[in-house]
Amino acid sequence: MGANDDKARRRLSRNTPRWAIVAVLAFAGLCSSFMFTLVVPLQAELPALLNSSREDTTWVVTITLLVAAVATPISGRLGDMYGKRRVAIVLLALLIVGSLIAALSGSIIGVIIGRGLQGAVTGVVPLGIAIMRDVLPPERLGTAVALMSATMGVGGALGMPIAAYLAVNADWHALFWLAAALGAVGLLLIFFVVPEDVLRSPGRLDVLGAIGLAIGLTGILLFVSRGAEWGWTSLPTLACIIGGVVVLLVWGWYQLRTTDPLLDLRVAARPAVLFTNIAAIGMGFALFASNVTFPQMLEMPAGTGAGFGLDMISASLVVMPAGLVMMVISPLSGWLERTVGPRPLFTVGAAAIVLAYVFVLLLSSEVWHILVGNLLIGVGIGFTFAAMPMIIMRSVPANETGASNGLNALFRSVGTSSASAVMGGVLAAMSIDIDGVAVPTHDAFQVCFWLAIAAGIVALVLSLFIPKQRAAEQHPSLP
Repeated sequence: MGANDDKARRRLSRNTPRWAIVAVLAFAGLCSSFMFTLVVPLQAELPALLNSSREDTTWVVTITLLVAAVATPISGRLGDMYGKRRVAIVLLALLIVGSLIAALSGSIIGVIIGRGLQGAVTGVVPLGIAIMRDVLPPERLGTAVALMSATMGVGGALGMPIAAYLAVNADWHALFWLAAALGAVGLLLIFFVVPEDVLRSPGRLDVLGAIGLAIGLTGILLFVSRGAEWGWTSLPTLACIIGGVVVLLVWGWYQLRTTDPLLDLRVAARPAVLFTNIAAIGMGFALFASNVTFPQMLEMPAGTGAGFGLDMISASLVVMPAGLVMMVISPLSGWLERTVGPRPLFTVGAAAIVLAYVFVLLLSSEVWHILVGNLLIGVGIGFTFAAMPMIIMRSVPANETGASNGLNALFRSVGTSSASAVMGGVLAAMSIDIDGVAVPTHDAFQVCFWLAIAAGIVALVLSLFIPKQRAAEQHPSLP
């Protein structure tokens, strides 16, 4: 056994086969990402199912994004302080509780509460990556991180046809019973397979910092996700964005001056971390843009000029292969990260995403065009999501891995929330009335593709400013 293996094992409470740890953490990641697409097949039917207005039922989706964005960096910090495995178990327990509340509820309030608790489980992915840093030697870390990162897209892509099948053939509560079962399996697997990590960051939980971050992020994300519905210049919308920005500015001032801050902003301001996090917004935007536009195009009636008339299950099967691509290329991503370094891998991934949207911008008249474009997006997301955690981990101390990866996940969440709001606003604004139903036009989807291209280009350019890290270079804080 080499020195790196010895160092990795000293960070664990017991010896466990590494492949089992990686497999269990990847399964937990799949469960968490599935929560984002769990109710996608039901969105059009939620007002009737919950006896509520469409404006109210949008919170069934929005609340999950909000809680995920707020809880992820906080859970990362808690993991650094009290143990990543322990916090991951708590998050999966919240997933189970939330799923049971939604499954047993027939009212919109119960479903929204349950969906909010489900959103907290998103923190399992950055915590899993941090656990892998403790468990694995450097030569194996890249491939494992690539696999864990891929679950953020794979879980949603694979889960969509399952959710669609249940939505068509079973009572809608079955979706939440399935989520509860998956959470229970993930919790038991982590409890019995993943060893307790012994690398901790001493200190206290910055409660005031956590509250400030939650309030500030909620304000900004409400502006992004609800601005089109409320009106971009309405008083509630302006109050959210102005209040959110002011709170975050005060929060940042406080974080720089308090002992044991929730997030060390001096570490987050390092060029490699800063540019990676800002670029993550573009990657999150590009990923969710396809989740919003492609299913709608596939399911819209062919007579609209922009749709293909597929049923819900068929459309989800066209989207699903992108997730499989992310999973399959994870070993390649790990090898490229070790060979050329994470920054070039990020740049290639961002370029693939730009190419994908250019392809569907020029060719989107056949189902196979959407399939090919989505496969290219799968390649791009697979590469970029594998590269970002490695760039972060080569730039931060080991005892801040959880919080730093959680912050990166937060920036991705801002991108996905923005894509949901912007794409939804564009498609709603550029619609025509067909038999009393507002249907997006072909030009509306073209505008969406242009916006995704712009987001990809911004991420691509930002990747060039990330300080280059040699493939053979190992940051002192890595195992």
